[in-house]
Amino acid sequence: MKKVGIIMGSDSDRPIVEKAVSTLKDLGIPCRVHVFSAHRTPEEARAFALSARENGFGVLIAAAGMAAHLAGAIAANTTLPVIGIPLSSSNLDGMDALLSTVQMPSGIPVATVAINGGVNAALLSAQILAVSDPDLADKLQQLRKEAKEKVLEKDRRISEELSTAE
Repeated sequence: MKKVGIIMGSDSDRPIVEKAVSTLKDLGIPCRVHVFSAHRTPEEARAFALSARENGFGVLIAAAGMAAHLAGAIAANTTLPVIGIPLSSSNLDGMDALLSTVQMPSGIPVATVAINGGVNAALLSAQILAVSDPDLADKLQQLRKEAKEKVLEKDRRISEELSTAE
């Protein structure tokens, strides 16, 4: 199975990245996590992206706040799918990171999830890998089934507790 590479711009991004790692782990997807900055360690970030495919990665996730150039810097150096997680880490509540991540120029795409969307970044990674992995596709289908069952159970409980009509 291909691995997922996760790059965060700062160790302060760890809480969101841990959500992605946990989700990937639950699905049995191996991942490797690094702290590389698009601005402070550009050579290391570039080297990681350039060698990612030959090192067994199938998808890369880049989590960054503020100017959030990390996902674009990674995407510029690989043809692997790159998923950006814009992080809320400034006075603009993550809108700056969201816009920096989603507004990539033509030719260098970056898929972008919600601000602080670590779980969805992991799930999107899993869906990409599941295109060629039927077992992983089955795990994702089971995860969706379990999520549905949880919502229906909450519906039943709330309906019983709060409804007044017979």
